[in-house]
Formats: sequence, structure tokens, C-alpha cells
Amino acid sequence: MSSPKFARSKAFLSLLTIAATLAGCGGKPPGQQGMGPVPVTVVTLKSEPVTLTRELPGRTTPFLIAEVRPQVGGIVKQRLYTEGGSVKAGQPLYQLDDATYAASYASASAALARAEATLVSARLAAARSRELIAINAVSKQDHENAAAALQQAEADVAAAKAAEQSARVILGYARITAPISGRIGKSAVTQGALVTANQQAPLAVIQQLDPMYVDLTQSSAEWLALQKAVEAGRLKRGSDLPVTILLEDGTEYGRDGKLEFSEVSVDPTTGSFALRVVVPNPDHILLPGMYVRAVVRTGVREDAVLAPQQGILRDPRGHTNAMVVGKEGKVEVRPVRVSQAIGDRWLVEDGLVAGDRVIVEGLQKIQPGAPVQPAEAGATPPATTAPAAAPAAAAK
Repeated sequence: MSSPKFARSKAFLSLLTIAATLAGCGGKPPGQQGMGPVPVTVVTLKSEPVTLTRELPGRTTPFLIAEVRPQVGGIVKQRLYTEGGSVKAGQPLYQLDDATYAASYASASAALARAEATLVSARLAAARSRELIAINAVSKQDHENAAAALQQAEADVAAAKAAEQSARVILGYARITAPISGRIGKSAVTQGALVTANQQAPLAVIQQLDPMYVDLTQSSAEWLALQKAVEAGRLKRGSDLPVTILLEDGTEYGRDGKLEFSEVSVDPTTGSFALRVVVPNPDHILLPGMYVRAVVRTGVREDAVLAPQQGILRDPRGHTNAMVVGKEGKVEVRPVRVSQAIGDRWLVEDGLVAGDRVIVEGLQKIQPGAPVQPAEAGATPPATTAPAAAPAAAAK
């Protein structure tokens, strides 16, 4: 068994041997001698058409809305609809006590009948007068009086007809009907309530929910940027581009909308203007007043360059850069300007062009000017041949 003193001497000799070896190699570990290019993964950029989108906040609004008010006064005899249900245009909603209006209509009808009877008598008298004046059996003045009486009787009939029609319309107002089709809310009055003509408070509200409006707001600065991009030829505005609606919980609504119009004036308090989108709503999933977000397609960029997000870096000052493989196979740092995220990629505005190879993996092992060995992301690595198995040792 070796003594402790002998073991320490052996360890000291081993350290001296390692130091001599390192000195002979220039003081570098063996793993760093003759280090070659660092393998990295790159993505080669290419230009492609991209539809640009913008997510805007908004509120749902009924396509049509009507407040039901009485046009004549009276006592409500009956409510003829179910609160919260669907109604059709022209469907009766309320029946008022119409006894007074019915009596007025009957009186107007009687006055019309009397006027028509008077007209018949006047026509007969005028006809006889025409026969008698032909043989000078009646004076000219009497003939003129008969003709005037006929005209007066005709005017009385016309006035009586107008009075009867007015009474019939007023009688019809006692039965209040729906002005539009849609969903009707709760009733503000009950049976026995007194209502007045054109009162301020509505009896009920009807809302048409299919289709539905979505009112959005967009910054005027964004609109100006879009206009400049279109004028510069970088962006092509499309017509009838669909609008995707996102519900309050973030899920996508099943039907696309269509941009209806945009306001022509900017709100001076917010610096934004309104957009209106029409969305089909047959299942009444969208309800008035809901908060939604709309993904509006602003246009198409025919030659857009998209860079993977993992290849775009930010320095401590907030500047955006990318590591690319140069022509000589060395790392170059490019200042980059990006505008918006499209999926998992950035839309590049400046700094990168189609054909650039952006490094996405191995960034922590490289530095500017270092040689690298690039491999395209997603490419199948070259096949390697497994080493041959050593021959089995001969049996002893």
C-alpha cells in the first residue's frame, strides 16, 4: 500500500505533465485548436403577397331600430304580443279603447251618405235644367243655379269622403302595429294604462338583429399611413375584403362581415373616425351593445418580406436587428425596421430583402464577423454512415 507522501508526489508530477502539454500547444485547450465555422440554422427570406390586417375595437348595433309610440290617445285594452319574442312588420301590438273613434268614423260615413244623396238630387235637377233651357222653358239664371248646386254637391261629397277617410285612419291608429320586423323588448305599459298621442316614452322597442352592424373606431394616423402606402405603390387596396369578427371571449365568429362605410370626419377629442361593418346574424349570437374586435383587411402587399420572429433581436436601446449570413459565410448585423406581426413572422419594412439568410438558431454561439456553417431550417440533415462494428474478439 502506497504512503500519503508518495501519493502527493505522484499527483504533483501529473500536474507538471499537463502544464507542459498545454505550453507546447500554445496555452489553449485541445477543443479550441483549429475551431471551424459554427453550425447555425437559417431561414432564407422570399417575397410573397400578404394581406395586411388591423384589429379594431367595436360595438354591435341593430341593423334597424324602431320605438313604438301611440298616434292617438286612449286606454290600453290589450297587449297582443309576447315580450322578448319576434314580430313581423304590420303585426298588431296593442289595442286601445276605440269606441270614440268608431263613433266618429260612423258619423263621417253617415255624412258621406247624406252628401252622396244630395249629389244625386243635384245631378237630376241639373239634367232637367239642361233640357228646359234648350226650349227656353226656364230662365238662364235658374239653369246656372242648378249647375252651381251640382258642383257644390260634388264638393260636399269629396269633403265627406276625406272626413270619412280621416276618421278611418284615426280608428286604425287605435290598433298599434309593428313598424318593422325584429325582436321586441318588454312593454312599458300594461292593460288599463292611459297613453297619449306622440308621447315621449315609447311603449316598446323593436330591433332587427339580422344582419347586425358593428361600429368600429380607427386612428386617423393609421388611415394616413395606409393612404401613403397606397400612393407609394407598396399597398394595393382591395374591394369587398371580408372582415373577421372576434367575440368577447376571443373566439372567432363564424361569419365574415363586410365594410359598409367610413365616416368623413374625425372626432377631435379622440383623433379617430368611425367604420361600420355589416355582419350576418341569423342565429342571433350577436346582441346589441356587445363588445367585439374586428380584424379588418386593409389591403394586399404583393412583394412583402416576412422574417421569423426568433431571428429579429432588440438591443438594450430598443433598436431592432437581425443576424444574417453574408456572402463570405460570415455573420453580419443588419438594422431592421418591422411594422406588424403576421402569425409567427414580422413584416419587414426596411433592412432585409428577399434572398437574405437570417440566422434563427445558434445565435448565442456567434458574433459579428465569425464564420458560420448555415443549414436551412426544416431541411433534412445529410445522412451519416454509422461506424462499422468492431470484429468480435477471438475466444480465448
